[in-house]
Amino acid sequence: MSYKIEKVAVLGSGVMGSGIAAHLANIGIPTLLLDIAPGELTKEEEAKGLTLDSKPVKNRFAVSAMQKLLKQKPAPLSSKKNLALITPGNFDDDLEKLKDVDWIIEVIVERLEIKKGLFEKIDAVRKPGTIVSSNTSGVSINAMAEGRSEDFQAHFLGTHFFNPPRYLKLLEIIPANTTKPEVVSFMQTFGEDVLGKGVVIAKDTPNFIANRIGTYGLIVTMNEMIARNYTVGEVDSVTGPLIGRPKSATFRTLDVVGLDTFAHVATNVYDQTTGEEQAVFEESPILKKMISNGWIGAKSGQGFFKKVGKEILQLNLSTFEYEPTTKLAAPSLEMAKQAKGPGKLKVLIYANDRVGELLWNSFAPTLIYSGKLVGEIADDIVAIDNAMKWGFGWSQGPFEMWDAIGVEKSVAKMKEEGREIPEFVTGLLEKGLKTFYSEIDGDLAYYNGSEYVKVPVNEKAIDLKRYKKKHGVIKSNSGASLIDLGDGIALLEFHSKSNAIGLDIVQMINYAIDEVEKNFKGLVIGNQGKNFCVGANLAMILMEAQDDNIFELDFVIKSFQQAMRRIKYSTKPVVAAPFQMALGGGAEVCLPAAHIQASAETYMGLVEVGVGLIPGGGGNLGLYQKFIKGLPNGVDVDYQQIANKVFETIAMAKVSTSGEEARENNFLDFADGISVNPDHLIYDAKQAALALAEAGYTAPVKKPVKVVGAPGYATLLLGAQGMFDSGYITEHDLKIAKKLAYVIAGGKVPYGTEVSEEYLLNLEKQAFLELVADQKSQMRMQHMLVKGKPLRN
Repeated sequence: MSYKIEKVAVLGSGVMGSGIAAHLANIGIPTLLLDIAPGELTKEEEAKGLTLDSKPVKNRFAVSAMQKLLKQKPAPLSSKKNLALITPGNFDDDLEKLKDVDWIIEVIVERLEIKKGLFEKIDAVRKPGTIVSSNTSGVSINAMAEGRSEDFQAHFLGTHFFNPPRYLKLLEIIPANTTKPEVVSFMQTFGEDVLGKGVVIAKDTPNFIANRIGTYGLIVTMNEMIARNYTVGEVDSVTGPLIGRPKSATFRTLDVVGLDTFAHVATNVYDQTTGEEQAVFEESPILKKMISNGWIGAKSGQGFFKKVGKEILQLNLSTFEYEPTTKLAAPSLEMAKQAKGPGKLKVLIYANDRVGELLWNSFAPTLIYSGKLVGEIADDIVAIDNAMKWGFGWSQGPFEMWDAIGVEKSVAKMKEEGREIPEFVTGLLEKGLKTFYSEIDGDLAYYNGSEYVKVPVNEKAIDLKRYKKKHGVIKSNSGASLIDLGDGIALLEFHSKSNAIGLDIVQMINYAIDEVEKNFKGLVIGNQGKNFCVGANLAMILMEAQDDNIFELDFVIKSFQQAMRRIKYSTKPVVAAPFQMALGGGAEVCLPAAHIQASAETYMGLVEVGVGLIPGGGGNLGLYQKFIKGLPNGVDVDYQQIANKVFETIAMAKVSTSGEEARENNFLDFADGISVNPDHLIYDAKQAALALAEAGYTAPVKKPVKVVGAPGYATLLLGAQGMFDSGYITEHDLKIAKKLAYVIAGGKVPYGTEVSEEYLLNLEKQAFLELVADQKSQMRMQHMLVKGKPLRN
């Protein structure tokens, strides 16, 4: 049987259920959101004369959840328009509608008997072949399937999303003993290719993979803190980004999760395990006291930390009073700053000081625990490592971490301390192997308990680091590399600091266009850094400006503009693949491309006004032309309205909050694409370049640009002058607005004048250079570089 999912029902409209519904709507899947009917009326409902049988009352929980989606932060919806794809309903009236959906997701209270009762009702109405899943974080999948029809059991499994579903990558799929293998296979592919998730197959054990190990790691860290009198602030100062963990580290993570939720997850393991393992998950007296006090974390305003004014205070676990937050200081922290890559973790974990003791005594038991669970919670170490990276934000999973600190060295130390080493680990060493991961023919391989085997990879997930290692590069400099992606497509990868654009990147853009026009079908501009590109090299621009090297800056801006023209007028298609932050120059690289293949999480904007400048690489022209490109032929165009929108977008430094919103802001047009899975972005961009080439791509013809001129300039300035007169913007803000308005209007020519692109680019360059020479703009640039936030002067 072949499966397809075109319509989904989510049962349960709490934070998690509504978040899953929002994620489905974001990718264009119509979704039914059902919940129980309320047992009593609100005062507002009574005042309206409604009864418990009224539809608005019966749908209240689902409707209310949908309204909350519009207000939540971070936003569950990638565009508010997506709410239209969610239809509210209730269990009393709407379960019959389940016969029309292809996937039913249960997200109700974590109690087995209540879930089983709902599944009995679902079984009576679902059509054969409909996939049913539970988003449980720990209730047994097999126990939930008991007593159901054979077809239900064959199509039932666990699909554990992590919260918030839009942003967290992990999806744990947990088959029941009765689940058809083809259903598991379909859901894995659907999860990766359509939902955009990192999918791991877990076994039906308490808390599955990520919560099992993550909870254990948090508990042993907390126990170590109590045993050796560390403060919560000291622990968090070394268990965050320093060791490749999220900024929330240990105790901020617990505050965000909620201590009540964390205790529930820990109790779930405690109830289903025995011996030493069970003892670790026993309820902590400290957690018990904090929960009884109502100090359950962020949602109650206080937990391990409490914000008072602008100060973050830590809880003193001896006095149970809040005090100023402290940080750990030790010699190893200074030594670690000098180390690179895995060396940093080695320095810290083996250090003979308070940092080393804390990290070793937290890491060692967590690594051993992970080793013991191979085969029990998942079939292989890859699933375990990926679950921890994608669900808990670890930069390395436990087995990758073990490799980084040295398996032999760490096991020797563990044995000295009398710790029990898992058979899986001793087996590796007895075979003379030294790492859990290796390589076979340049591909990543893992130890499966007897030998190394290749890590299975979705063909759409291209790892550039590994790809370059295997295939090499065509040419490289300090800012960028040109790579042969195969099938006649080349890739230009930025790799400067923060992927900021300098002359090195401009040089590689020119080289790439030359090479592609001669020897390739098309070019992709993309990378796999933290962000696509955060703009031009601001430090370099400021340094030249402070030295009055305006001639040098003139050359830099002209070179950047010319490189952007080369992208636009290349005889071979150029596809830009932005993701995360594509700001300033990063957006300017995308706008002239033949096609933009953006990640669903793309935050694109021309933000130069924040540092006292305007776009200088053709961004004003590029955005103006994107607006015009989207207009139908033969329609009278109000160019003033377009100029107003472009001016507003740039002057307000508007940044999209998603790829979809980038389209709404006209950074993307109707033909540009959005990739839901960030791991597939380079592949999707490559396919887009191939499709353009195979369709007989020809470079665009240069056309004059119609501008609004002098009357349009006056109109653009009206709003800015009004904001200045009202005290909303400063005199320097007004100066920047005037320069921007002049460039977008095309100078003081008559309305409707057709001008060349070169003319508009020259206006832009002149305005940029005048602003960059202004002392107040230089102060804004300096402030952004030092403080990381805009200055209002």
